[in-house]
Amino acid sequence: MFWLVVCLVVAFDQATKAAVRVALPAGGKTLIPGVLDLVHVENTGAAFSLGRGAGALFAIVAVVVLVAATLVVQRHELPISLVVSIGFVAGGGVGNMIDRLMQGSVTDFFATTFMDFPVFNVADVFVTVGVVLTFIGFLVHDAHTAKKDDSQR
Repeated sequence: MFWLVVCLVVAFDQATKAAVRVALPAGGKTLIPGVLDLVHVENTGAAFSLGRGAGALFAIVAVVVLVAATLVVQRHELPISLVVSIGFVAGGGVGNMIDRLMQGSVTDFFATTFMDFPVFNVADVFVTVGVVLTFIGFLVHDAHTAKKDDSQR
């Protein structure tokens, strides 16, 4: 399940970025008036344009995250919700890593218009949602495991 999620996230991310690179006109396009625009930006940094010029370092970090996520999923009996959320994080990281290695930058295109926020992409969404869901999932899983251990004593 983990690898299926990772592959689906990477495929969706890469498909949206390819579409943006080919079809998004200069200057962008309004997606949801007053909320969200599509604007083609090539980001040489990490999430939210931080660390410009450190693409190789971020690619290495993505590999480390992928390996760590794989080991966690393989070595622990986790609920499917945690496997999926960890797959979101890993898939998003791989999606952006592919851009860094193949393009030299990451294609970003979601631009909020209701607040000042860096332009982001599908991989960034999956990483962010995955981290939040994984954090919540581990809290619930640990509480459930502790309760189960207490009842067996």
